[in-house]
Amino acid sequence: MKEDFLHHIWKYKLFNTVNLKTVRDESIQLLNSGLHNLNSGPDFFNAKLRIDNQLWAGNVEIHIKSSDWYIHGHEKDKNYDTIILHVVWEHDAEVYRKDNSLIPVIELKDCVDSSIFANYQLLFSTQQKWINCESEIASVDEFEISNCLERLYIERLEQKSIPIQQLLTVSKNDWEAVLFKMLAKSFGLKVNAEAFLNLANAIDFAILRKERAQLKRVEALLFGQAGMLNNTVQDAYFQSLQQEYVYLQQKYKINPLPESQFQFFRLRPNNFPTIRIAQLAFLFHKKEHLFLQTIEINTKEEFYSLFDVSVSDYWKTHYSFTSISKKSSKKLSKSFIDLLLINTIVPLKFLYLKSINRLDEEGLLDALKQIKPEKNTIITKFKALGVSSENAFESQALLQLKNEYCTKQRCLACAIGNVILKK
Repeated sequence: MKEDFLHHIWKYKLFNTVNLKTVRDESIQLLNSGLHNLNSGPDFFNAKLRIDNQLWAGNVEIHIKSSDWYIHGHEKDKNYDTIILHVVWEHDAEVYRKDNSLIPVIELKDCVDSSIFANYQLLFSTQQKWINCESEIASVDEFEISNCLERLYIERLEQKSIPIQQLLTVSKNDWEAVLFKMLAKSFGLKVNAEAFLNLANAIDFAILRKERAQLKRVEALLFGQAGMLNNTVQDAYFQSLQQEYVYLQQKYKINPLPESQFQFFRLRPNNFPTIRIAQLAFLFHKKEHLFLQTIEINTKEEFYSLFDVSVSDYWKTHYSFTSISKKSSKKLSKSFIDLLLINTIVPLKFLYLKSINRLDEEGLLDALKQIKPEKNTIITKFKALGVSSENAFESQALLQLKNEYCTKQRCLACAIGNVILKK
């Protein structure tokens, strides 16, 4: 048993509070269990209770055994002078305050329903499992799981908002510039995400705004800053981009990144950094005020239309500057736009709408509920356990569940874990 189980029992009053008594047979009326403290110091602050008709207000400390008080050295710590109640699973030693007054003790082992303890032991058994509740999760009511998934996805959006907020601070709340950086990161996919973000950070978005009317200049700016125009290549278009970039360098006093940041190995040609940069350049050339447009639309079809962009004529017949390929439009695929929605557009809209007090969670999630769920090992494993995801909203929530709760053994903080515990 771990102390967090006892914290959970106390916090949610999962024990018999009728005729509650201390180990010295004093009657206790629990008025307020207190505020759970997740930092150092007493476990619960500002609890209120009545002991033998005497009202007490103060802090509560929780241990598995009473003697843990001395093992943890609390008798030497003045932060524990305000303890009004010691809650333990098993009472094996008296504990005194510095003035030698005895601290009242509640022993929980005979107050907690045996099924709750049995369910706790089942969840945290030493048997090797993918998730602790893999044998029980299928029996949880669909309504409970649905409510849990909605909270998990909002929590995931909150987490994704943190790096966006940091970019906003750096850019002085330029939402359009932050959208450019977040889209660039998404265009890099998993392999080149950081390299593309570095590229976006190496470009003052004000320059892109000024030069966006001329596609060749936008391409020269992006390919040049990516360090991809440093070599000598016998290609007329490459050389024209070089000339444009030299002009932009002199005009804006900018310097390129090392080209070695970008990985081509084991990527499909359509995912080559060259193609993704060409698509990014075309997008910001064609779509002025892109951020405002993403805020104003909500449906999957509207987003598909907004991001219905291709590449310049040169890139329709090239995957690199050194070889010619069969002509293709190289438009952004719908599956790629789905990734942009999941990883960039919806988190950015969430933070923006929240900042202006216009957050409509249901409306915000509509687009994700229209998108097919992601395919990965986590989603496949949950499906095998009887928890399927019908759309991207649900698959994203399941990723949050696995990564932030199951893997970290936070079953007691999980709504599904709580349902199982109380069965």
